[in-house]
Amino acid sequence: MKNKFTYIDLFAGCGGLSLGLHQAGWQGIFAVEKSPDAFKTLEHNLIKNKNHFDWPKWLPTKALEINSVLDSYNSKLEKLKGKVTMIAGGPPCQGFSMAGKRNEFDLRNDLINSYINFVKIVEPKIIFFENVKGFTMEFKKNKEKGVAYSSQVTRKLDEAGYYVKGQLVNFGDYGVPQKRTRFILVGIKKTLKNATQEKAESFFDSLEENRFDFLKQKGLNVKTNLQDAISDLFKKNGLEETPEYPSFQSGVYGKQKGNYQKLMREGVENKIADSHRFPKHSSIIIERFQNILEETKDRRNLNISKLIQEKYSIKKRTVIPLNSIDKTPTITTLPDDYIHYSEPRILTVREYARIQSFPDWYKFQGKYTTGGKLRTQEVPRYTQIGNAIPPLFSEQSGLILKQLI
Repeated sequence: MKNKFTYIDLFAGCGGLSLGLHQAGWQGIFAVEKSPDAFKTLEHNLIKNKNHFDWPKWLPTKALEINSVLDSYNSKLEKLKGKVTMIAGGPPCQGFSMAGKRNEFDLRNDLINSYINFVKIVEPKIIFFENVKGFTMEFKKNKEKGVAYSSQVTRKLDEAGYYVKGQLVNFGDYGVPQKRTRFILVGIKKTLKNATQEKAESFFDSLEENRFDFLKQKGLNVKTNLQDAISDLFKKNGLEETPEYPSFQSGVYGKQKGNYQKLMREGVENKIADSHRFPKHSSIIIERFQNILEETKDRRNLNISKLIQEKYSIKKRTVIPLNSIDKTPTITTLPDDYIHYSEPRILTVREYARIQSFPDWYKFQGKYTTGGKLRTQEVPRYTQIGNAIPPLFSEQSGLILKQLI
């Protein structure tokens, strides 16, 4: 913990936030993530490969649930009081998400209280909190009618001794090839020297002002679109046997096009992109996708019309043919919600990762997909990525967060 900028990542997922903070010069102490699948990805890349965490001996290096950490290691956490620069992360968002069935009584919503309890014990200098857009909207049956969860959290953190500011941020404005609006909250401990409410609020202004210089240094700009992100990953580039799944085929790299792809492929020498395994679509599905692509040339990045749904007997709620020259809509954890912009297929895990700005050296672990009842228990690769904070955005945040202290 010699590094001036140390943090604990709560609800860390596969490591999107931690990766960005790593690239911004932060030192991880440990991460809490209950999914063994997501933790495996974080462990492979950031614990073993990058040695990014100064993991304490008293905490097992494995998937852990936040309440079990609070219960089993309370005395150890107490010893960290005032010694940690930041607590980062955001509780699972399914209960608040506009993409799913919003449910105030989803048990996962209560994890926000676990987050706040963690903050109260460790008393970090600053807080960085992320959640879905729906977090700012009230529930119809809200116990505190007219009060969104974001307001409740802001109040509780204020009572815990933090100047707090939260607002909606579109990651697409920060060079990510995706329109993805999330609720970001920043808190500064009131007892810190020079800490003020204005300083907490300044985070968002500084973040916005800094984005152009940050992206320019990387050879990028705010307008990066889907084509810029994945046009070197076409299926037509050629196929090879998938290394860990011999019964599947993976795509080989095409010619690198543009600076975003150059950045994503930095340090990667492989012929086959990691997690670039193609799904086994039936000939009927391929023909249907091809027809939909032709019929929606002038209506991309939108859900297919009822007319097309009825024509092809599609029962799925969401099927979006993507637009190559625009940013994608917010990607979900369900890959069959989208059709590739020019090939009759869904996106691969690696294409998902590119849209979320994960570099190609970042290798995903576990199953590719899951279904049925297992969806509530397993977190396969697509879900890990769909739940993540884009590293390109968290790196920019990490640089501004340093300036708050």
